[in-house]
Amino acid sequence: MPARRHLLAAAVTAASCLGVQALAATPATAATASAPVVSRGVTIPAFYTPPTELPGADGTLIRSQPLPLALSLPGLNGPLPGRATRVMYKSTDSGGRPVAVTGAYIEPAAHWPGTGARPLVVVAPGTMGQGDQCAASMALEHPVSFNGRTMSVGYEDLSVYRLLAEGAAVVVTDYVGLGATDRLHTYVDRVDEAHAVLDAARAARAVQGASVTAASPVGFFGYSQGGGATAAAAELQPSYAPDVALAGTYAGAPPADLTEVTKAIDGSELAGALGWSLNGFLQTDPDLRPIADAHLNAVGKAALKDLSTMCVGDAILHYGYARSTRWTTDGRSVSDIIRSTPALKDFLDTQRIGRLKPAGPVRLATGTSDNLVPHAQARQLAVDWCRKGADVTYRPVVLPNVISPLLNHFGPLLADQGAAVSWLTDRLAGKPAPANCATLPVRP
Repeated sequence: MPARRHLLAAAVTAASCLGVQALAATPATAATASAPVVSRGVTIPAFYTPPTELPGADGTLIRSQPLPLALSLPGLNGPLPGRATRVMYKSTDSGGRPVAVTGAYIEPAAHWPGTGARPLVVVAPGTMGQGDQCAASMALEHPVSFNGRTMSVGYEDLSVYRLLAEGAAVVVTDYVGLGATDRLHTYVDRVDEAHAVLDAARAARAVQGASVTAASPVGFFGYSQGGGATAAAAELQPSYAPDVALAGTYAGAPPADLTEVTKAIDGSELAGALGWSLNGFLQTDPDLRPIADAHLNAVGKAALKDLSTMCVGDAILHYGYARSTRWTTDGRSVSDIIRSTPALKDFLDTQRIGRLKPAGPVRLATGTSDNLVPHAQARQLAVDWCRKGADVTYRPVVLPNVISPLLNHFGPLLADQGAAVSWLTDRLAGKPAPANCATLPVRP
């Protein structure tokens, strides 16, 4: 259809601008103790296979290795924008089980102009997909990867490089199960994501050559899925990681209410994210499996299996505009089934962000025309936090509605990113936050 040809053309243009890393397709290979893991023709480096035994302490660095950045220049004091290290660290999932998480730490070449220790920013990526080849740490090495079966675009590289240019060290988390080959990525699970963010900050201190220490102020930076992850991390920091010196959190377009987000993405260009959500829910709570089996037809079950190894580019091209009514046994949408099933309603209720007061100052941005991760539910998160006495800077990004939910969602990411980086840099430098809860009632 014309819209899909337009999306493909845009993807090809982006690839030509960034420089495509062509990946040789290989036959699908089952994961065994000796064979490499292969996802949609991409061989996942052995680094990403966790050991059978994990350390006890959360945030412990399990292993590391040099990571060549695709976009790097030689400099007098080392490569620009910095020296990167691939990392694997220990965390705990929402069920209390130990889990290995991967990511990347970048020691910047730029000088930190502020006083005190060099700060650290944890970048929580936006939606990358559910296949291990989609991990953000891999995208730092290959900004665009395409082999005819999968396409991954490292759009978070831009925010990483902007933060490095400010003199802040950066650690990027791949989240639970994305990259690491031992389990499925628990997409938008608030506890898994929050723990992955907080433990990334801890692990960064142990990277060889890192200038950050336990005394370094820490900032969280994320948009979309990343905005939900940083919002949840700010809420859980006091109880889970009080040793992380949180100075500020940027949460852009956070999916705080998954009931509303699930409804919005159904039938959109990013309808594939609905499949990632369902896959993640079933990974988190296997007791939901009988409900899914009862309501999903053969088409729906095949879609979830297919999507479990896809990146964003794949999902847009293959499942753009799909409607979940085609996936269910009775023709109802997934949202309708959730609404009428107490166990599903209760599960999504546990994922709600906004029930806890976040630590430190938070900048919450949302596009007023965003109808993919709906503006209203993101704004409600600001309202909920303000009512709890949180230090909130609410930023509505006013852009015209361009019909496409995908563009309505990603437009504010680009329009607001510079201001978000500046706001977080000020918090890391110890400047007070300009909270505006008092004016929230008159803001869109």
